[in-house]
Order: sequence, then C-alpha cells, then structure tokens
Amino acid sequence: MKWMGWVALTCLTLTHAFGQSTRPVVRVANGPLEGTQEASGVYAYKGIPFAQAPVGKLRWREPQPAQNWSGTRQATQFGPRAMQLPIFGDMNFRSNGVSEDCLYLNVWTPAKPGQKGGLPVLVYFYGGGFMAGDGSEPRYDGESMAKRGIVALTVNYRLGVFGFMAHPELTAESPHKASGNYGFLDQQAALAWVQRNIAAFGGDPKRVTIAGESAGSVSVSAQMASPLSKNLMAGAIGESGSLLGTLSPVSLADAEAAGKKFGEAIGATTLDALRALPADKLLADASKPGMGRFSPCIDGYFFPKSVAAIFAAGEQARVPLLAGWNSEEMNGRAILGQGNAPTVANYTAAVQKLYADKAPDALKAYAAADDAAVEQVATDLAGDRFIGFSTWKWIDLHSQTSGKPVYRYLYARPRPAMTAQMGNATAGLAGGVVRNNDAAAPKPPQPKGAVHSAEIEYAMGNLASNKVYDWTPEDYAVSKTMQEYFVNFIKTGNPNGSDLPKWDVVKAGQPAPFMRIDVTTKPDVEANRARYQFLDQFFVK
Repeated sequence: MKWMGWVALTCLTLTHAFGQSTRPVVRVANGPLEGTQEASGVYAYKGIPFAQAPVGKLRWREPQPAQNWSGTRQATQFGPRAMQLPIFGDMNFRSNGVSEDCLYLNVWTPAKPGQKGGLPVLVYFYGGGFMAGDGSEPRYDGESMAKRGIVALTVNYRLGVFGFMAHPELTAESPHKASGNYGFLDQQAALAWVQRNIAAFGGDPKRVTIAGESAGSVSVSAQMASPLSKNLMAGAIGESGSLLGTLSPVSLADAEAAGKKFGEAIGATTLDALRALPADKLLADASKPGMGRFSPCIDGYFFPKSVAAIFAAGEQARVPLLAGWNSEEMNGRAILGQGNAPTVANYTAAVQKLYADKAPDALKAYAAADDAAVEQVATDLAGDRFIGFSTWKWIDLHSQTSGKPVYRYLYARPRPAMTAQMGNATAGLAGGVVRNNDAAAPKPPQPKGAVHSAEIEYAMGNLASNKVYDWTPEDYAVSKTMQEYFVNFIKTGNPNGSDLPKWDVVKAGQPAPFMRIDVTTKPDVEANRARYQFLDQFFVK
C-alpha cells in the first residue's frame, strides 16, 4: 500500500510538473508570470500590471511603479479596461468589465521562455477618441505580428476625465507642478516597463517601435514629442491623427479652468470631493451633455512647450516615421449637412458658412467643377478637417527636422459588404457599426472609400478576427501587403521588401511621395499640397 501511495504521489508530481512545463513562465522585475501558448506556437501573456492601480489618492496621479507579487502570477486573462461608456459600435472587448484599476499590458512573442532573441518590438496604443478603447480588442491582437518574428504589445491607458482632467489643486500637489495628461503618462510608464522587461520575452529594448490608430496615433505623436518618452523608441507608426492639428493641446491654465468648472458643475468643489466620488458616478457625470471633453495640455512636464514648437525645433524623438490616413476619414455629409443634395450651390454655401471671408481660398483649394464632383470634394474636405491635415502636418514637420526617413501612405481599400449574419446593420460615418432594428428603414450608402479605422485589421493581420464583414481574397491580399510593409518597418526602419512596390521617403520641400494601399498598391506623388497649406493657416502653432 505504501508502494502504491508512493507511485500515486510520484505520478501526481510528474503530472503537475508536466502541466507546468506546458505553460510558459517568464520572470519580469516584479516576479514570475505564467502565460499560455496559442495553437500557432506564439506565447501570450495577458493582464500584466505595469503600474499600481490609479485609485483612491492615486486617482489623477502619475502612474506609480507596480508592486512585486509573491509566487507565480497568472497572465492568462486580459485585465479590466479603462473607465468608459459603450460609445463606439465597432469595439469588441475581451476584457472583463471596466475599472479604474486598468493599467495592464499584454505581450505576444514567438520566443520561448528564456530565449535570448533580440527580437524587434511593437507597442500598440488603441484608438477611441481618448474616451474608449482597450488593449483586448481583437483587431489589435499581437499574435499575427508575433508569428512574423515580432514581440507585440498592447497597452491600456486612462481615458476621459480619469486620464486628462487638470485642476489647480492637482497642479499644486504635483511634484512637477503639472496636471492632466495622465493617459499619456500611463503610456510612458508602459514604455519604461518595456525597457526594463522586454528582454525576458525575447525582445530587444533598443528596437522598440510604437504605433497606434486615431487617438492611438495621436498618442504616438505625443510620446515622440515628450522628453520623458522620446528616448524609449526606435521607430514610430501613425495611422490617422496627430497632436499637430484639431487636437492640439490647450494651455495648462485653460485645462485647469475646465477641470475646476467641471467639479463645480457636479457639486464637487475640492479635489478631495472629486476623489471621493465613485468611479461610475464620476464617469456618468463627465459624460452628461454640455460637460465638454478633457483635452491634453501643455503642462510643463510631459509637454514642456507646444508640440508644434517641439517638432519645429527638431526636439522630438528623431526616429523613422511611417504614417498616413484613409481615403474616407469622414463622409462629405459632414460638410454638406444631412439631407442637402451634393450640388455646387449647396457645397459653396456650406463652405462659406465654415470659412466666411476665407471661403474663396477654400473653394479654390477644394474645388468642385460640377455637381458630379461635389461628393468627393466634400469628402476630402471633411476628412482633412477631421484628421488628414493633422497627419500631414506631422509628416511634413518630421521630414523637415528629424533627419530620419519618413514614409507616407494613403489607405484606400473600402471594406467589403457586411456578412448576412449581421442582418440590417451598416457602417457608420467613422467606421463603427450601427444596428437598425427596423427592416424597412433605409441603410446609409456603402462607403466609397476607406473609412476611419478601416485599415487596422489589414495592417495587423487580423481580418479573420472581425466577423462583421464578408472578407474576400482581395482583402486578404491587401492585408498581406500592408502587414508586410509594417513588419519590414518594425524590423528595419524601412518598409521596403523585394516583393513589394518600392516606397520612397518624403523629402523636405518637395512634393511628398506616398504609397497608395489598395487592391493594386502603387506609389504616387502628392498633387494636393495646396489643400493642406490652406488648412495650415488655421493651425494653432
């Protein structure tokens, strides 16, 4: 009986050891992590804390270093997403609810535990207008990039009132005499975490490329500009958006005034009272109509001066940049107004209302020769005003002052029709999904171009994760091309490869070459610089 007991105990021990050996374990600065191995062979580590939970007295504080844990921490589930409301229909989360305790990141790597690979690293920031988004969204999943020899990460950061509210009392208590920009500080803390820990996952801390789309792209421009982050990256990718445009940071004084006004409006007139509010109530109050939005600010710490001044002086991260935008970032109805026919008369009236005495210049830069041309011209103007100009300005300034290669693209592949399973649903103006339960209600027209956010799954190799659209072999071919450009850039700082159309660098003072990414991907040269020069006069330097 003793012998049988010994055998059983030995078998149990061996089984336990074998079970553990099939689950990858890596050791980071705060302790060991146990992840999972995907069917593809990629190793995934999810829900890794890179900072302490920003709750209680740490609400509206710069992120504090993560605390050590005892034993082996399970890294098999995504951490909670940042506080937010379900405002974008195209977001699909795999995280377990929302929480102020949200500062987690996720790693996908082809490297076995203990392997010293020196692999290139991609750190991806999600979009969502600084109001929503999460590192668990399937479209950002890093497994496909990891299969191509890259250690890929997604990073959570604070949003909305939690991530960007400034306040006089916050500035006064800060050791840096600054407030606001907490979401950007979260990203910076994650980049610092990568420098300390990425070698454990087979990554090279000297080969880190940061990337993002929309608010994530804006975040890339922010991290490049900040002296806190600019030495933590070797390359940058921006998909639609920068801080050099409609989201230019406001002054600290203006941001503080907005925070104080918000507190007074909800009856929380002191910082203690604001910190005492439950997170759900604070989110609900901040989301009420008329409360406004909390903007990035020139706080004197994360941003010592305006982002435009930093880039103009060449004080940003001097790294290779690959950036661009989509062909239908915003629909022309945003200019014409709903219900107004796309005629020259209606377009002219809309432009005159927007630009007053500058309208003649606008109508010259965005000229519609006849009614047939109005829809496209209005779409161009709407997209440029929304996000195209800010991306152009970023590319233009960086090409002038960085001394590093800059590559520009225009993504033009429209999404295919939705699958039959989606029923009577359609794509929204900015790429979201809108449900329409009235079968008789008309659907908006199918976009003619690539709407805002349409390129993400293509670039990251994640088409199959999006069950909304009826992807075709052409879509997968476009994705293969775009992802290959991104992979090459992440690995070498140059998107070119022997089997791809040649992508030329942008040269300061010359018409910018760009890559038009579509079913037929081909190089092109900028022919509409006058559009951006017109909009540039409204840019707050």
